[in-house]
Amino acid sequence: MTLLITAAAAVLVTVLRFSRPGVSSRSRLGALALIYWGATLMWCVDALVEGGGFFAFGDGRAMMDDSLLGLSVVVLGLFVWLIVQLARRRRSGTAG
Repeated sequence: MTLLITAAAAVLVTVLRFSRPGVSSRSRLGALALIYWGATLMWCVDALVEGGGFFAFGDGRAMMDDSLLGLSVVVLGLFVWLIVQLARRRRSGTAG
C-alpha cells in the first residue's frame, strides 16, 4: 500500500505539473514530483531487497499500517516542499 499511495501522489503531481505550466513554474511542482517519485523508487527497492513482493494484500492490520505509512510519507513530502517554498519566498522578498 505504501508503494501505491506514493506512486499515486507522484503521478498526480506530475500530471498537474505538465498540465498547468504557469502554476508549475511559480510553485515548483517539479520538486514535489521528484520527492514523490523518489519515495516511490525507495518503496520499489525496499520490496526488491526484502523479497516480499510489491503488494501485500492479506492481513488487515498490516494493510492499515502500510496505508498510514504511505499517507505519512505523502504528508511529510508535502510539508518539506511547503517549507522550501516559504524559505524561497522569504529569501526573494516576495510575499504571498
